[in-house]
Amino acid sequence: MITWKYKLWQTAGAVTALSLAACGGEGGAGGEAGAGGEGGETAQHGQAAAPATGGEAGEAAIGESGGEHGEAGVATAYAGVTGDQLTALRLQHLKGFLLIADRVAAEGAALEAGVLVQQGLLEVYDPAADQFGALNIEPVRAAGNAASTQSIDAGEAAINAARTGLTVDNAALAARMLDLSTGLYQHVIQADFVDPIEYQHSLGAALAARDALSAGEAALKARNARAYDNALAEVNRFIELWPGATAPERPATYAQVLAASSRARLALSPFL
Repeated sequence: MITWKYKLWQTAGAVTALSLAACGGEGGAGGEAGAGGEGGETAQHGQAAAPATGGEAGEAAIGESGGEHGEAGVATAYAGVTGDQLTALRLQHLKGFLLIADRVAAEGAALEAGVLVQQGLLEVYDPAADQFGALNIEPVRAAGNAASTQSIDAGEAAINAARTGLTVDNAALAARMLDLSTGLYQHVIQADFVDPIEYQHSLGAALAARDALSAGEAALKARNARAYDNALAEVNRFIELWPGATAPERPATYAQVLAASSRARLALSPFL
């Protein structure tokens, strides 16, 4: 039987400590610590690079700073993105944590769902709080403090509202989230354990990729309906590699995820 790493509860402790330290405001400096992070992958072609040195120590405090530090795939997923597209990417990255938390909450694991939302705040929002446009972060924080399907849905609605008025390339946004999901998955299967948190973070990013593609359905179908349907089908096949919100004992291999990500990116290519 696979030995499970108790990273969730370690992270929960870090979340509690950091939340108490930051209760007077929204913070942002905590995301800069640690330059190592985990290895990235090529954003444009879905090809993984070797993991960088540094490891996962203090991951919740280090954060996914969206370009320079943090988990696998983040630096390259953000590379070269500016303006409204950068704001949309940050919003979508955060939304991925809520999308997976929503699934976990629906299964009755409210505590774990809340931890996932708080991880999103610590790893995505807090290190770059000034780059989320008009986002009202309070509903997201509320979902982290008292997670339920209703509070998480309210957090997602706040993120959706922050996209209003932005000029967004949803196909490119979906592709970046695919890259991020694939990069994170590099660390799911370790020599003697399956990392349940990386599994969930990767799935959240995959769900956010589909969410971005669905948000652009009308405009993308107007350009090429057949290509859109094909891209959505490939993204759905990509997501099917995660059989549930909780990591199974024998999840899909990284090679399978990488191949599926490449197929989905190829399907998106008419729009990129």
